[in-house]
Amino acid sequence: MPEKIQIRVVVENTVEGARLLAEHGLAYWIEWKGRRVLLDTGQGTVLVANAFKMDVPLHQADAVVLSHGHYDHTGGLADVLRLNHPRVFLHPAAMQPKFARNRDGTSREIGMPSTSQRAIQDYRAHVVETTGPTAVLDGLMVTGPVPRTTDFEDTGGPFYLDAECTRPDPLVDDQAVYFEASDGVVVLLGCAHSGVVNTLRYIDQLTGGKPIHAVLGGMHLVQASPERLERTIESLRTWNIRLLAPGHCTGMAATAAIWKAFPGRCATCHVGTRFEFDVP
Repeated sequence: MPEKIQIRVVVENTVEGARLLAEHGLAYWIEWKGRRVLLDTGQGTVLVANAFKMDVPLHQADAVVLSHGHYDHTGGLADVLRLNHPRVFLHPAAMQPKFARNRDGTSREIGMPSTSQRAIQDYRAHVVETTGPTAVLDGLMVTGPVPRTTDFEDTGGPFYLDAECTRPDPLVDDQAVYFEASDGVVVLLGCAHSGVVNTLRYIDQLTGGKPIHAVLGGMHLVQASPERLERTIESLRTWNIRLLAPGHCTGMAATAAIWKAFPGRCATCHVGTRFEFDVP
């Protein structure tokens, strides 16, 4: 009998089911071979409550991976670190100040909350900096920084390192998690600020061109131009992906376009969703 890896969506923008809650954010619970990994922590307002209702034992996490340093992926970190002492995997740039420019020219802070920053600083001995591809568990990998090779993808928004919006944030801290399942590679995206196609190209390179079976999570196409969306879908076709579950920052229009382009291959990614894959 093959081993199975289970993935549960604990935080996401949408929810289906009694007593569970949604927020703008993302968190996955991954269980494999008796080990447990939390990928992202949402904003922090629903993580603990949803985990309790879903029987997700946050206090047993062996590792926490942060896909990047935005508040909607890092806000619940302090709560997790109060419960347990997992290793925390993040790129050092995730700790930088981060801002987004508003339409009226003002800015808003969107970086890691101070509670999470302090928790990491107090927890420094358990932090693993992912400046390159890094094993979280045996077979479960985080990409580290993703090379930007396409000519149609950008970070997905007006993101900056300063409140005056003079220094664009390249979001080098953006990273994805992947592992090899029996049917091919499975990719978990936080926001894919590097571009979903750039991310898949890099994982294709890291795995030696092995088939990509599933891509789950945020693709940050919420502000994508029609040209970018069209070229993204064209690129996704080249991998013959069998399961696509766009969520979080993908955006309603892009999600609908992906579902239309890949009939029978798409799934929802709301709070409470469970995915299961056989692994060699």
